[in-house]
Amino acid sequence: MSQANDIDDAKIPPRIFPKAKEDAESVDACAPLPQTADPAYRLAFQDKDFLLREDLRPVRFQLELMKPELYLEEAGIGSTFVFYGSARIPSPERADMLVDAAKTDTQRRIAERLKAKSHYYDVARDLAKLASASPVHADGKRQFVVCSGGGPSIMEAANRGARDVGAETIGLNIVLPFEQAPNPYVTPHLSFNFHYFALRKMHFLIRARAVAVFPGGFGTFDEFFELLTLIQTGKTAVVPILLYGKDFWTRVIDFEALVDEGVIAPQDLDLFHYCETAEEGWACVQNFYRVNKDPLFRRGRGEK
Repeated sequence: MSQANDIDDAKIPPRIFPKAKEDAESVDACAPLPQTADPAYRLAFQDKDFLLREDLRPVRFQLELMKPELYLEEAGIGSTFVFYGSARIPSPERADMLVDAAKTDTQRRIAERLKAKSHYYDVARDLAKLASASPVHADGKRQFVVCSGGGPSIMEAANRGARDVGAETIGLNIVLPFEQAPNPYVTPHLSFNFHYFALRKMHFLIRARAVAVFPGGFGTFDEFFELLTLIQTGKTAVVPILLYGKDFWTRVIDFEALVDEGVIAPQDLDLFHYCETAEEGWACVQNFYRVNKDPLFRRGRGEK
């Protein structure tokens, strides 16, 4: 007969190796010697110069993928509502200041155009409020958590709207040659900074279940068209894409011409929905998920 097991789980140590943090603290406490002072002696994960070597780029890719993913998972973020848009459109209260600061006719004309779009700051803010009121899922995950690029203008408006109703909100900043600090409305423990644009764009979409695209420049175009391409080719499921500012978008892009030229299919224009108000956009998102209970994938090349 086998002897009765009188060792309970509480007596079994959870690990037999020291934690990395403990070893790091031991190394930091080492007496200064020629050997310990040399970079070769540093623990690899503490060696900044080593981590920044060209050969370590794949490791840095992995770190930029893993860090936000782990933090967002630990924060209980089930899905996000992503906001794209210009970093130059002023809030309504700053629009007149921008016009007054213009020194030339060209600057004044541009300032007037930006002022005409300043109401989208309030629209983005109101849409973020509506999304942030979504109930927590039965599994405890929060849905449609507002996520922006963490910068000013439309991004700020989105994070600000979430903050208005006491909700946490995500900012995905990127290191640029000119300073770009996170806007003050991003939740500090959900404020991330990226070196690689590719990894940042990936995190925009991993949890995205709705996307609002406001008037913007190269960055907005890049993010918008990449999402369209992913859905069109079936690499990601269909999500509601709200395109704010029909006059702007149809002026700067001739979508119908792309269809006429045969480079996209007519049904590809159904991938996005023109909107003007926060209520209209939120209703579009709600209706999408009432109708579609399962992820929808396209077969590619514009086919249904």
